[in-house]
Amino acid sequence: MFTTSHHKPLSWPQSSRLTSIPVCGEWGHRMGRAGVRCRMTKLREQDAERRKAADLGPDFSEALARGLAVINAFNERASQMTLSDVARAVDLPKATTRRAIMTLQHLGYIEADGRLFRLSPSVLKLAAAYLSSNAISTILQPACERLAQICQESTSAAVFEHGEVVMIARALPANALPLGIGIGFRLPAYCSALGRVLLSARSDADIDEYLSGAKIDRQTPHTIIAVSALKAEIVHVRDVGYSYANQEAEYGYHSVAVPLRKFDGSIVAALHIGSRIERVSADRMLGEFRERLEQTARDLQPLLI
Repeated sequence: MFTTSHHKPLSWPQSSRLTSIPVCGEWGHRMGRAGVRCRMTKLREQDAERRKAADLGPDFSEALARGLAVINAFNERASQMTLSDVARAVDLPKATTRRAIMTLQHLGYIEADGRLFRLSPSVLKLAAAYLSSNAISTILQPACERLAQICQESTSAAVFEHGEVVMIARALPANALPLGIGIGFRLPAYCSALGRVLLSARSDADIDEYLSGAKIDRQTPHTIIAVSALKAEIVHVRDVGYSYANQEAEYGYHSVAVPLRKFDGSIVAALHIGSRIERVSADRMLGEFRERLEQTARDLQPLLI
């Protein structure tokens, strides 16, 4: 029992929910002695410290960042999660995570099935907004589809973002089974043909900075992980104008990629064809497929303004 300054009795229910009530000042001090923690103040202090450390500035919206983090927590390994699962994935308190989930559910981006939550198809509107407003991806999708039908192998176009390769267009031959790799799929840049083409467009200083900060793991027994060897390979790609990766990103899979240049010659994306090694020989990949990619890149250059 607590009393106000007017000495009116104020009763608190005996419930564990008290532990998440955001109270501060004198009441917070008194309730803290009773085992009630002043969480809101602590979270705000942590957020302020994080903003300061990351130099995010006063205009950075923590609420928006948390909502996007919740969306990005779902993936092929975690397509459905409980509230506790999501909270652990985004490293936020359950109360904060619940508010983000309820907001996203109200907006139609998350669906609930009992205690489980999953993304709804409405999330695709976010990707559609990018694809419809990005002239490059709009131009590249038909080109990928033509190459996929001619070569009867998967074809993709990608850009470089935050040290990774992000696919913005992808096509498969008519008889191929999709394997979960599609638009928005990300690959490590250092071990993929697409990534090395995109890295080759950067300055030597930028390449060194990327290699020094990237988490370089051996994806397969064939993956090059020595920084000096990777730097030499990227420079070689810059010199020859294409990249060939043989089972470095995925065992049993090889691919060839070429740069896509704008009208002014600057590289804006990369285009590749990939196949299982038993389906297409290295000679055909580096011969016929590379030539088709290079011709497609020349055809596209006047369109990439």
